[in-house]
Amino acid sequence: MSPVEALLSTLDLEVLEQNLYRGVSPTVGWQRVFGGQVIAQALVAAQRTVDASRPVHSLHGYFLLPGDPKVPIVYEVDRIRDGGSFTTRRVVAIQHGRAIFAMSASFHGDEEGLSHQIDMPQVPQPEDLPSDAEFAAAIARFAPEPVKRYWQRPRPLDLRPVDLGRYLGRTPSDPRQYIWVRAAGPVPAEPAIHRAVLAYLSDMTLLDTALVVHGRSVFDPGLQVASLDHAMWFHRQPMTDEWMLYAQDSPSTSGARGFTRGSLYDRSGILLASVAQEGLIRPRA
Repeated sequence: MSPVEALLSTLDLEVLEQNLYRGVSPTVGWQRVFGGQVIAQALVAAQRTVDASRPVHSLHGYFLLPGDPKVPIVYEVDRIRDGGSFTTRRVVAIQHGRAIFAMSASFHGDEEGLSHQIDMPQVPQPEDLPSDAEFAAAIARFAPEPVKRYWQRPRPLDLRPVDLGRYLGRTPSDPRQYIWVRAAGPVPAEPAIHRAVLAYLSDMTLLDTALVVHGRSVFDPGLQVASLDHAMWFHRQPMTDEWMLYAQDSPSTSGARGFTRGSLYDRSGILLASVAQEGLIRPRA
């Protein structure tokens, strides 16, 4: 399978029983499951209990324990409410008999109403930036061995930072960054699949933005870095196999935690989704 086909297979959960699903993790050599995978799989589980006429409009999740990539993850869906306009689901991801992730998600059908959005930042186009291969080569010089092996193999996402030097944390700088991102191959036209892929990629690079202002990166051996929670609001239907700009900023880092926000735009400047995340950023003894 291609990397994108492998990702789609990872997001295609096995049905165990009503409201009960099982997902597996790809073998990439990491010690813990990528947070975006758990978010996306939990969303897929919730979506399968909701009519397609009500797409997800928001999700809020907490990472409770590191996921074990060698063990399947069981997702249990609680059908909290099916209202006249909104549907609410709660999903718990379980491994070794313990919850590793908990998420609430809300679903709402399209309605007519007021509409506005903030403008997309003006940045260079993805064709004018270093390719994904050049980005991977730069990452490999700084990353620990398991991450380096991951970046040296084909990946399901094409990432192109607007400023590669800022992403690598060479010098302290303004806590903002802009990254073009898309799936590295075709994604089926089903809207729910594109929303799951968007949730998957939304966990990419966020904590880097809280570190760049300090001249550090997630690969810094002197730091313990991990996502603590993740919130996402879906404004419009994404097409994740087309270029999207991920505009990120970090308003605050304190108390060994970093807070980051993100806005995902399509290439025409339409705001697709908003993201917020707080992560552990703890100096190692």
